[in-house]
Amino acid sequence: MSMRTRAAFQLSLGGLLLASAVGANAANLGFLNDTPIAYMKQADNDSLRAAAFDTLDKKQDGESATWNNDGLRNSTKIEAQLTPDATSKTGDRTCRSLHVVLSAKGQSMNLNPQFCRQGTGNWVMQKKH
Repeated sequence: MSMRTRAAFQLSLGGLLLASAVGANAANLGFLNDTPIAYMKQADNDSLRAAAFDTLDKKQDGESATWNNDGLRNSTKIEAQLTPDATSKTGDRTCRSLHVVLSAKGQSMNLNPQFCRQGTGNWVMQKKH
């Protein structure tokens, strides 16, 4: 095999392996295609965020609020149950966990973000380390 033919073969093989790896990786994440979050549009995200902040402001630990995307022009009905818990205060800083059960098309998923705020400021989602 000439040097040029060998190089072309190696490039072709490398491209094939890379394409296979990308395809396998995408296939491994295919299960996310049918989760509720996959059906959410920007209006749903914005509305759910507002409901989460309202829940954090108004509900006691263990007291649930419900949310749905009725009227948001999404053909997929999405619902959520939001329940704050684990409220802690350190000085003027308040932190709360928010248990969110998101449901759509017979699937559900659980989200457990934590939010904190200073005084009566805005709630800020905390990154987990």
